[in-house]
Amino acid sequence: MEGTPYLELRSKLAERDRSLREKVMSLEEASKLVKDGDKVGIGGSTLSRTPMAMIWQMIRDNKKHLEVSRCITSSDGDLLFASGVADKIITSWFSQGIVWGISRVMRHYVETGKAQFEEWSHLAMGMRFRAGAMGVPFLPMRAMLGSDVLRLRPEAKTIDCPFTGEKLLAVPALNPDVAIIHVQRCDAYGNAQIDGLSFMDIDLALAANRVILTTERIISNDQIRRSPDQTKIPFITVDAVVEVPFGSAPHECTNVYEPLFSHMDYYTSVANGDPVKGTQEYIEKYIRQPKSWNDYLGLIGLGELLDAARRGRSILND
Repeated sequence: MEGTPYLELRSKLAERDRSLREKVMSLEEASKLVKDGDKVGIGGSTLSRTPMAMIWQMIRDNKKHLEVSRCITSSDGDLLFASGVADKIITSWFSQGIVWGISRVMRHYVETGKAQFEEWSHLAMGMRFRAGAMGVPFLPMRAMLGSDVLRLRPEAKTIDCPFTGEKLLAVPALNPDVAIIHVQRCDAYGNAQIDGLSFMDIDLALAANRVILTTERIISNDQIRRSPDQTKIPFITVDAVVEVPFGSAPHECTNVYEPLFSHMDYYTSVANGDPVKGTQEYIEKYIRQPKSWNDYLGLIGLGELLDAARRGRSILND
């Protein structure tokens, strides 16, 4: 939807059903909202609140030719490239995580021309989602004017400020066809509460034409109304709600569980050992063979899940 005229965007938004209705469904049902060739925005950042369960399901469903955008991409990007689900990832940083360094999987797929990595600055990604949320075609900023990143991004345009005459950079809006966001809790209607950093998720939810929420747990609307200040994403933006405990595993979900470091150590050793064969073997064992998300968690191991949950709770109680 990049470059779509504002009035056309508004007309599509006006067609959406914003009624207060229950939207609970399974991973399989929610995955049908993602079509081949869609532009998909992914919530969270790096290892935090990554909607891994939904990514897991999209890979199982053999989605094709997705263009994915995320503020900072981690091993989720590895899996999207290696599975053939995504042809292009738009992000400001692509790494398996601060602990494990730059992704060798990403390097292989990009350097061999099998996929595209479109790099923007951190601020530019945020401004692009913000412009999409505001319904304007671009937003001005100063960042990137003094950066080599700008040489790679002809989509951004230098402009003269109409008030001061100063040089500014106009970055285009990002309006994904569908956003996938993981949260700690929400009600059946899609009113979502987020603990910790919200990253770019609020703007992402407003910018996207469809929104899929995965959540650690579904709570009652009465509970949501008791602390309305914690509701970051309103039901009017949401199309699907999927309850998926440990839905970010092996990444983390603030106040619920920390990253599953042992499993991530295992994954990166396999992926970095052979970026093609290693990731394919991982995808076959941990994504395609399990019959359900619970079976996938069983492969990771109850002990590691409980340890991650203990560490998550200890941060909350400190």
